[in-house]
Amino acid sequence: MDFLTLTGIAVGLSMDALAVAIGASVGLRGVTPRQVFRLSFHFGLFQALMPILGWTLGSLAAGHIGTYGNWIAFLLLLFVGIKAVYEALFDGEEERARRSDPTRGLNMVLLSVATSIDALAVGLTFAMLGIVVWYPATVIGCITAVITMVGMIFGAWLGQRFGKIMEVIGGLVLIAIGFKVLAGNSSFL
Repeated sequence: MDFLTLTGIAVGLSMDALAVAIGASVGLRGVTPRQVFRLSFHFGLFQALMPILGWTLGSLAAGHIGTYGNWIAFLLLLFVGIKAVYEALFDGEEERARRSDPTRGLNMVLLSVATSIDALAVGLTFAMLGIVVWYPATVIGCITAVITMVGMIFGAWLGQRFGKIMEVIGGLVLIAIGFKVLAGNSSFL
């Protein structure tokens, strides 16, 4: 597989991560370098590990994962999106200051898994085509990490500039991505 094709695959896979990074960071208002690193690292790591997992499973599990993968991603994104909208609309300023950071804990894991389910299918495809997965997985993970950094910085800027309305829109974007994944088209753009 040539580098240009691999880059195209990596960018395509990372579009969900970009949209989710923007949506998740709008409510942070003042994103720290540590938060950017955490989410970028985890999104990149999961995007790199999922093709390896898919490649390892091979074509035996392709039918089962294909059936349930979209539902898993949909439910995870729906949960995090509804939670973000609820918090934006109903939490007071004091509660909003204390609420959980989407770059930590369970939210980060849920978002990482939800944005990388499609990479599992890519890994299955690599196995069926006889492509060794290690180099492509590394490139996919690195490109996703960089794109996530850009999304975090842009999302934080939007959140600072437009406030609560961007938090609601960010949650709605996560929900919309979930529905798009459920419809079978996991590429956001």
